[in-house]
Amino acid sequence: MYGVIFEVEIQENKKDEYLQIATKLKEQLINEKGFISIERFQSLVNENKLLSLSFWEDEKSILNWKKNLDHFAAQKKGRESIFKDYRIRVVEVKRDYTLQSSDFKDR
Repeated sequence: MYGVIFEVEIQENKKDEYLQIATKLKEQLINEKGFISIERFQSLVNENKLLSLSFWEDEKSILNWKKNLDHFAAQKKGRESIFKDYRIRVVEVKRDYTLQSSDFKDR
């Protein structure tokens, strides 16, 4: 399993536009082969800084989504007129457990 950590700082007065685009893309994203889940978080100290955390079955699925034409157009628009800055990290999940599945629950 892989995770994509997308940190973005939005230009002033562009947050609503960004969120509208993201909402439209999510309709396609949830049907993308290899997609597992996505969540979005907002910084507590900078309301224009957001983080999207998505999980994927494999790296190939991430690359396929990156090439999606609507996603590609959204990336271009973001770089040209919405983003102040961004950072993307693609990570491989080495372990995945919960409170219920953890070995520490009985200790």
